[in-house]
Amino acid sequence: MTSKPGVLRSALGHVRGLGSAKEGTHHWWQQRLTAVALVPLSIWLIASIVRLSGAGYAGFVDWFHNPIHASVMILFLVASFHHAQLGMQVVIEDYVPGHAARIVCVTAVKFGCFALAVLCTVSILVVAFKG
Repeated sequence: MTSKPGVLRSALGHVRGLGSAKEGTHHWWQQRLTAVALVPLSIWLIASIVRLSGAGYAGFVDWFHNPIHASVMILFLVASFHHAQLGMQVVIEDYVPGHAARIVCVTAVKFGCFALAVLCTVSILVVAFKG
């Protein structure tokens, strides 16, 4: 075996380049951090929706004119889309056969989540600054 000391890899795995990609921990931490961030943000969103339930469109727009509400909503959306992208990436990597298909699917999910996050952010900013 010609691997580094303390690393358990077979000779075949070493030749094929199989082993730790050294990316799993970072991905795992990002997923956990976004999940933790989404707990208070979700509670805030649910409380806000309950509070605005009878306000109508005008009340909703007035609520969004507050920069704190618009900013926290953007934080919620960014954390949600990033968390969703991370979760879908894991599912794709586990269940989509074929390396090329996996790369195409993961790339499409990343671009899709990014595009939706930008669209939602711009929409919030339009409502917040209109008036």
